[in-house]
Amino acid sequence: MQRVEGVKVNIEITEAAITALKSSMKGDEETHALVVSAESGGCSGYMYDMAIVEDPNDDNYQRVEENGMTILVHNRDSSLLDGIIIDFKDSLMGGGFQIENPNADRSCGCGQSFG
Repeated sequence: MQRVEGVKVNIEITEAAITALKSSMKGDEETHALVVSAESGGCSGYMYDMAIVEDPNDDNYQRVEENGMTILVHNRDSSLLDGIIIDFKDSLMGGGFQIENPNADRSCGCGQSFG
């Protein structure tokens, strides 16, 4: 597989997000990782996607180690996701993960789409 080049990615993750992720991983932090990606679509051009996967050990992903968590960003998404802050907000309506992105010129009201 050909290596995809990207920019060096910096990601920050809050304590609330780490707690929520560790709860979802159920002790699999050593063998699994959070993959954060930017998919084409949404009302602003791109949508965030996050998935917990078995660590692919693939050179096309950049690894960020943060408080015992491994976060992976594919090189093709690195310029869109460099500098993001991943947070988890709990609310009466269920809460969820939120991403603050300094690269987004615009975003939709739901916070899931950016451009």
